[in-house]
Amino acid sequence: MESSLINEGFKKYKILAVIIVGVYFLQTFFLSYGGIGSDSLSYFGIAADLPEPETDLFPLGYPILLQVFHILFNDYFWASKFLNLFFTVFILVFSYSKRFYFRETVLLFMGKTLFFVFTSALSEGPFIFLMYFLFYFFYQIFVGRGNLNKNAVAASLIMIGMFTVRYSGIYIYLAVFLFSLFLSFIRKDRYYSNALLLFLAISGIGIAGYLFFNFQTFGSFTGEQLRGEAGDIAPVYILRDLLGVANTIDPFIGIKPASSSMASIGFQLLILMIDVFVFIYFLRYYRKAKETSLYYFHVLLWIMAGVYAFSLLFSGWFQQIEEMNVRMLAAANFCLFFSFLILYYQYNKDDRWIWRIGCFFLVFLTLYNLKDPGNYLENRNKIKPQMSKFTKKRYLFNNETNVVTVTTYHFPVINKSFKYQHTNSQKGKLKESIAGSLNPKIKWIKKDTVRDKSQVLYTSELSFE
Repeated sequence: MESSLINEGFKKYKILAVIIVGVYFLQTFFLSYGGIGSDSLSYFGIAADLPEPETDLFPLGYPILLQVFHILFNDYFWASKFLNLFFTVFILVFSYSKRFYFRETVLLFMGKTLFFVFTSALSEGPFIFLMYFLFYFFYQIFVGRGNLNKNAVAASLIMIGMFTVRYSGIYIYLAVFLFSLFLSFIRKDRYYSNALLLFLAISGIGIAGYLFFNFQTFGSFTGEQLRGEAGDIAPVYILRDLLGVANTIDPFIGIKPASSSMASIGFQLLILMIDVFVFIYFLRYYRKAKETSLYYFHVLLWIMAGVYAFSLLFSGWFQQIEEMNVRMLAAANFCLFFSFLILYYQYNKDDRWIWRIGCFFLVFLTLYNLKDPGNYLENRNKIKPQMSKFTKKRYLFNNETNVVTVTTYHFPVINKSFKYQHTNSQKGKLKESIAGSLNPKIKWIKKDTVRDKSQVLYTSELSFE
C-alpha cells in the first residue's frame, strides 16, 4: 500500500516534468526577441569564428557547445534552443533514473533560476547544467557511495568544465577551498580531506591550464583588458546591487524594473520584505541540517551560494559587468533552493503546499515572461531574406535607439494604467538580435566608431514590413 502511494506521488512529478520540457522549449517562440540578447550574439560570434576565436572576453565552453549543435541544425538560434532542450531533458532523466532527488529536481525547474537560464541563449545554461552534476558527485562523496577519490576526480572535471563556460566558476572553486578549510580547522574532520585535496589539485591545474591557454593565445587571462574599469557608482546602484543579492534567497520572485525611480526602488523594497520572509522560513529548515547525515553537503551549498554572490557583488564594483540580478546570481540561488528542497522533503511527508506553490509560480513565471508577447519566428522570417544583401558587412549596429516602443498595462480592478519600455522588444534591438543570430560573422558593436561605414550593417537598413 505504501509503495503504491509513493508511485502515485511520483506520477504527478513525472507528468509535470513533461509539461516543463514543453513550456521551456515553446515559450520563447511567443517572445518578440526569442530569448536572444546581446550576450547571445557575442557567444554566437565566438562560435562562428571557431576554430580561430578572436577574443577571450567570454570562455570557449559555451561557443563550442553551440558549434556542435550548429553542425546538426545549421542555425545558431535553433542550436541554442536544442542545446537548452538537451540540458533540461538530460537533468530530469538523470535525476529520475539515478533516483537523485527527482521531486526536488522537478521543483527546481519551477523556480526562477532554471526557468531563466534554460529559456535563453546564455552561458548560465551550461553552467547550471554542469553545477547540477557537481552537486551529484559531491553528494556521492558525502553519502559514502563508491570510491571517494573517483567521485572527487569526476567533480574536478565538472569544475574545470564550469570554468571554461563562465569565468565566475572560479568563485565555486574558491568556495570549495574555503569549505575544505572549514572541515579541516573548524570541524577538525579529516575523513574527506584527501578527496577534497584531490579535487582542488586537479581543478586547480585545469583552471590554470585554461588561463595559460588564454594568455598564450589572446595575451590576457580572462579578457580583462576588454572589460574596462567600472565607472563611478552612484549610491542608488549600490542599493540596487544589494537588493539583488538579498533576492538570491527567493526561489520564485525576481522582478527588478530597469528604472531607478522612487517607485521602482519602493517596489524593490517590497520585494525585499518578501525575501526576508522567505529567508526566515528557509532558516527553519537550514537549522535542521545538523541533524542529518548530509550536514556537510548542505554547508558546502551554503558556502558556494555566499562566496559566489558576494564575490560577484564586489567584482562588479571594480569592472564593467551587469548589476546583480537573477541571471548574475543564478548559481547562488540554485544552491540555496536545492538545499531547502532536500531538507523540506526530508521533514515533510505531505507535499501538497510546496507542490501547489511550485505549480502556481511555473504558471506565473510563464505569464510574466510573456507579458509583452510577440511572434519571434514571424519576425525572423521577415528579416532572413534580407540578410543575403549584407554578406560583406563586418559590423552590426543598432541606430534606431530613438525609435521607442512603449507597452501600456491596464489594471481594471484599480482602474490604473502604466507604461513600460521593454528593452529587448524595441524595434532596433529586435532587428539586431535576429540579424546577429542569422549571421554571427557580422559582429554587433555598442558604438558606431567604425570609420568605414560601408562595413556596418545598420538596423535601419532592415525592415519588418
